Amino acid sequence: MSINHQELLSEITRSVVEELKKHNLLDQPQQKEYVPVSVSARHVHLQQEHVNQLFGEGYTLTKLKEISQPGQFACNEQVTIEGPKGKIEKVRILGPLRSQTQVEIARTDARKLGLNPPVRNSGNLAGSSPISIIGPKGKVVLQEGCIIADRHIHMTPTDAAQFGVRDKQKVSVLVDGEKAGIMGQVTIRVRENYALDMHIDTDDANAFGLAGNELLKIIP
Repeated sequence: MSINHQELLSEITRSVVEELKKHNLLDQPQQKEYVPVSVSARHVHLQQEHVNQLFGEGYTLTKLKEISQPGQFACNEQVTIEGPKGKIEKVRILGPLRSQTQVEIARTDARKLGLNPPVRNSGNLAGSSPISIIGPKGKVVLQEGCIIADRHIHMTPTDAAQFGVRDKQKVSVLVDGEKAGIMGQVTIRVRENYALDMHIDTDDANAFGLAGNELLKIIP
């Protein structure tokens, strides 16, 4: 009787692997815990209609540099934002164009402007604060559109599986260092074309002594 050594080896390997699994002796993939953080300063996203009003009919925004998420970029163009109590100049526009204009500020900015915007996910603008945007060619007055962006982490489905989290889940994040602490209510955002990155505003960065590019630990 001839012996097929390849089949025999395969059968022995399967048996050994099954036995190791039963006793939890196989090395398990290490779950990811740490994410890089970026600090997001006040900025504006514009729809084309408002680009035309602020910079002139048919104007095209120009790219200054890429930012952390694929396809997104900082523009050379800047505007002034205005509220009931004051203005903030030289606010950067981010591209590409959006279907609805959105202004993202920190709570400190809001106090200077005399606004009380809600903390929201990007794009969730219903009932958000009114604000005015002033450009070199005109002014846009929004009845709603100003928010304080929630703390959030961009990741791919593969990242989410490795971190053991899911889209829209709220997690906490541990910060080490001289101003150590825990940031709560951090939203997980999952999409195929995202790059792994946590976004916080300047108020959070200052409160926890973060400059950007640090690695922070997710606590599901």
